Amino acid sequence: MKELKPAFRFLAIFVGFYLSMNILYGLWISSYDLQADAVTSIVTRQSSALLNIFGEDTTTKPKALAPSITIVNSSGVVISVFEGCNGINVMIVFLSFLFAFGGQWNKLIWFLPVGLVLIYIANLGRVMTLYYVAEYWQDYFYYVHKYVLTAFLYAIIFALWWWWIEKINGASLRAAITNK
Repeated sequence: MKELKPAFRFLAIFVGFYLSMNILYGLWISSYDLQADAVTSIVTRQSSALLNIFGEDTTTKPKALAPSITIVNSSGVVISVFEGCNGINVMIVFLSFLFAFGGQWNKLIWFLPVGLVLIYIANLGRVMTLYYVAEYWQDYFYYVHKYVLTAFLYAIIFALWWWWIEKINGASLRAAITNK
């Protein structure tokens, strides 16, 4: 049982931090009632601006009586961006792991913002990709949204975790898994 203590400690911190942050996030989101939260609004506006750089003529509009922002082109609404698309939940998973795994604070102080910025940029790319899929390949929207881009975001999270464990902290994931 003693050899399992670190695993239980990790799980307790991970789950405790994850639940606490999600409760706070849920309270914050619910304060917006029937309008989009600030982060969703920012992500949508920035995605639209980037789409414009890539030749799409888009604007954003709040959706009436709904907590989402739409990305619109000359044909009309292409996608609606809801709070689940703002990337905060994925960032909470990332943060929960970092705090549960631990490490030196002087390394965490620079790695944490780098990881959050990379996740944010990946999420902007995700929203932009969803726009293109909705506009040009509508039949694939559900599959790409539900599976492909979710896997993409979590692959980035896993890569950041690996970087944190192996490259920043010098621990061996392989040794931890094989118990060597």
